[in-house]
Amino acid sequence: MGYNQYLNLPPNEFMQVIDHAIENGFSMVWDGDITENSFKQALGIALLPLKEWDQRTREERANICKIPETEKEITQELRQESFDNYKTTDDHLMHITGLATDQNGTKFYKAKNSWGIQSSKYGGYVYMSESYTRSKTVSVVLHKDGLPPKIAEHLEKN
Repeated sequence: MGYNQYLNLPPNEFMQVIDHAIENGFSMVWDGDITENSFKQALGIALLPLKEWDQRTREERANICKIPETEKEITQELRQESFDNYKTTDDHLMHITGLATDQNGTKFYKAKNSWGIQSSKYGGYVYMSESYTRSKTVSVVLHKDGLPPKIAEHLEKN
């Protein structure tokens, strides 16, 4: 695999790569989309709520990301559709450094943004939900030793 190639994985395997790397001490560059109204840097959180922005009341819009809510279940089809219709674009890079869970057990990816430590209530970090990460990630860059063994084997063969 050359410097200018990507390994395109199904969403479940893709998320396994991210989890495996973080759980084994490897951080990574996250390349994705932060244009959703539910990406709230100041609050330090990014969600992908089930209820669409245009279906929300003014009060619901003002309170988005302030309390947990049901999120979209991201399938390969939804992910591809979002990419094809430009709802997911390659517009920002961050540094994923860890994992966290909220009071409901929802998994989040801790990402350091380059906007400075004053940019969020978590010192410049934003916590992206698993749903947000699954949908809005375009690519990740990580050390090959951070890959799960089966995926690393696949790379070695190609």
